[in-house]
Amino acid sequence: MEIETAKSAGFCFGVERAVGTVYEQLKQGRPIYTYGPIVHNEEVVRELEERGVKVITDENALSETIPEENAIVIIRAHGVSEKVYNELTEKGFEVVDATCPFVKKIHRTVMEESRIGRKIIIVGDPDHPEVIGIKGWIHGDCIVFKEVSDAENFVPEEKSEYTLVSQTTFQSKKFKEIVEILEKKEYNVHVVNTICNATEERQRDAEGLARKADAMIVIGSSSSSNTRKLFEICKNCCENTFYVQTPDDLDMSKLKSANLVGITAGASTPQKLIEEVQNNVRGTYF
Repeated sequence: MEIETAKSAGFCFGVERAVGTVYEQLKQGRPIYTYGPIVHNEEVVRELEERGVKVITDENALSETIPEENAIVIIRAHGVSEKVYNELTEKGFEVVDATCPFVKKIHRTVMEESRIGRKIIIVGDPDHPEVIGIKGWIHGDCIVFKEVSDAENFVPEEKSEYTLVSQTTFQSKKFKEIVEILEKKEYNVHVVNTICNATEERQRDAEGLARKADAMIVIGSSSSSNTRKLFEICKNCCENTFYVQTPDDLDMSKLKSANLVGITAGASTPQKLIEEVQNNVRGTYF
């Protein structure tokens, strides 16, 4: 059996920056909170909680939280709405913003575009914290396209102008399909492709590896949007694709007949988890 791991598997720049920010702030010895899990990976969050980092889960929890003296709250990589950002400072926290810079760019884009009267279309999952945060910087109307069918069924308001952005981890091919549909209908839509380059690279690598592999392992949290999309992409190319969060989730017997096992991982998956999966597969069959 041969094992090949996608080159782009694991932490992206934004995640590495966010997690690194938490560890850097821990050196100060002050009480640390994160607004929402700092990234979508339970193993990472658990390790930080063991070091004393507390998680404010949502706005309801924020209203009930009384900051300890000198408390710091770190904004997660997915970002937050303008309202939440202001509430954090008003609450008395020192705010450290670990929002991914690519997400922050979307915040600025939608704020500026909505202020000049354009209606905003976001391509992404409306329940995902990144999309919720983006919506919170829009000064005006907003529409979310989750599926290609949303674009097919879309009828714009007469004489309205739209700006379309995307969740950074949205599936690149599906985004292009949506854009093509809107272009064919000749709607007045200004498209800003805000899918992160690292996301596109990870998806291309995963697809290329899945096409030649006999089995694929996709590592990441079930709450991770970009990992779920990697699984969808790999599953379309390789029927024997398995989604795991830790090495314990993988049934090694399902890999017995595979000559080539491909491994990829979501943007919030730490390198040590990837190595543990690699070592488990090697230890079983070598």
